[in-house]
Amino acid sequence: MVLRREPTARQMRLAVELRRLRDAAGLAAREAAALLGVTHPVISQIESGIAGVSEQRLRRLAAHYSCTDEEFIDALVAMATDRTRGWWEEYRGLLPAPFLDLAELDHHSRFQYNVGILLVPGLLQTEDYARAVYATRIPELNQEELELRVRHRMARRVILEGPSPVPFDAVIHEAALRIMVGTRAAARAQLAHILELSEADHITVRVVPFDLESFSWGASTMAYLGGQVTKLDTVIRDAPTGAIYVDAEDQLATYRARYQKVRAMALGPERSRDLIQRLTKEL
Repeated sequence: MVLRREPTARQMRLAVELRRLRDAAGLAAREAAALLGVTHPVISQIESGIAGVSEQRLRRLAAHYSCTDEEFIDALVAMATDRTRGWWEEYRGLLPAPFLDLAELDHHSRFQYNVGILLVPGLLQTEDYARAVYATRIPELNQEELELRVRHRMARRVILEGPSPVPFDAVIHEAALRIMVGTRAAARAQLAHILELSEADHITVRVVPFDLESFSWGASTMAYLGGQVTKLDTVIRDAPTGAIYVDAEDQLATYRARYQKVRAMALGPERSRDLIQRLTKEL
């Protein structure tokens, strides 16, 4: 068995889900190993993501764990047997692993919900806007590192602008639209880009205006990525030390509810477009 030195976020998610199934069944790792006919270290390696698992073994484990959710099991099998080598592989060794993980999660997502309070969501950013965002990183990036990150962010837009786009729903606070992250010209171009994207059938943009009363959801900034089944959804939150991944089922339900609250408070798509057009003229 070949062990991985650096499992991807998707491989780690599979490992976490298998461990959760075992815990729910009330079995110790040694007991699961005995049922599968392997040694204890094999289960530990599978549940830490450093070793893969075949479809046959995964289905046997699910049976031993009394998991009867066939759709969920099939989704886990798809994760275990996936051998996709996407466009993000060209960045391996050039960018930190989380950048590749994010692109892979994008690729496998069924839909995305985004909330942006102070910044425009990454997938809606123009090249100049993204460059200005990365230019503020601490420690400061050198020019090569900065341009690699910008190129990667632009490449991620394939899930919106490529041949097989996914449904994308964004709620953006007026603050994010008014803050000039870069130059005035770049800010104007960013708003025009959002307007252009919002014309696509699979992209919906809603704006939370400044004059909305009782809006206290400023901490709701997030990207919600739909998995093959709801249990495999993922929430990504930005933090000063990097992205935070949320995948516990109860927490996912909380973030879904928070998103629906924020979405319901925002202007509808047409009124949002009108507001963005007005902001563009003011620049």
